[in-house]
Amino acid sequence: MTASYDAGFDIGGTRIKYGLVDREGRLVWKGKVRSPGTMDGFLAAVAEAWAGLKRRAPGPVRSCGFGIAGFYSTGERRVLQSPNYPGLDGYPILPALREIVGVPVRVGNDANMAAYGEFRHGAGRGVRSLVLFTVGTGIGGGLILDGRLWEGEGGFAGELGHITVNPEGETCGCGRRGCLESEAAAPRLVRRFQELSGRTDVTDSREVYLLARAGDPAALESFRRTARWLGIGIGTVITALNPAKVLIGGGVVSAGKLFLGPVIEAARRSSHPIPLAGCRVERAALGNDAGLVGAAAWARLRAGTERSGRPGR
Repeated sequence: MTASYDAGFDIGGTRIKYGLVDREGRLVWKGKVRSPGTMDGFLAAVAEAWAGLKRRAPGPVRSCGFGIAGFYSTGERRVLQSPNYPGLDGYPILPALREIVGVPVRVGNDANMAAYGEFRHGAGRGVRSLVLFTVGTGIGGGLILDGRLWEGEGGFAGELGHITVNPEGETCGCGRRGCLESEAAAPRLVRRFQELSGRTDVTDSREVYLLARAGDPAALESFRRTARWLGIGIGTVITALNPAKVLIGGGVVSAGKLFLGPVIEAARRSSHPIPLAGCRVERAALGNDAGLVGAAAWARLRAGTERSGRPGR
């Protein structure tokens, strides 16, 4: 019997990542391109990536999933707001993607897809409840409750980056003030370093990481303050949902213990001790591939090529 594959796309504010995934969750090929600033450019990039995936597929591609940054309405089937990719706002994305891709297409929030990927094929295997925080250009979240991806009434559950943690904080891309995203995402880490050091030549979170690893006091303090805010958000969620695991993923966690250690400590201080006792806070296993692996697995499930209790969307 010929092996079949599913395609996954992770549409972020900075990059489009895509790949082919087999039925065991193994990523057999992947690529990435910079996210274009216009919808025409975005659709052209997806079409080019899809053509490349089909050429490289060792067998038939049965379905294609897209994880998109922002508030994706499962009822209206469009992105209502994408703070880090405003060109998607209100655009009827599903018909456009279906026109490009000649297999069943499924769309979801990018962090939800990453959470599903970790649940099926990553650090969440074997548990029935987990929360994933993705930390990069923005902060997203995904919830697995009672063994199922929890999308909420309209598809907007898990927008953990837009929990208010600091009412006096910066204005977020969503228009509100003091969101977890505006206090703990990578751009805020960089701005915090610039404020503390007076340096404007450092513009990337990796540069801050390298300085922190070398012992730079402003860089270390930037990580400490950023970790504190993220820990407050995680602690709130542990107390509210009592999950078995909280996983932390995204680009910023590549800083390793320099960041994760203070985050976990802040989460412990911010959680109620009883639900905290039954929860493990860990680094996610799939890294930057979680979103596209999860989107492919979600498409496979929802398209009906894998057993599902509900019809596809």
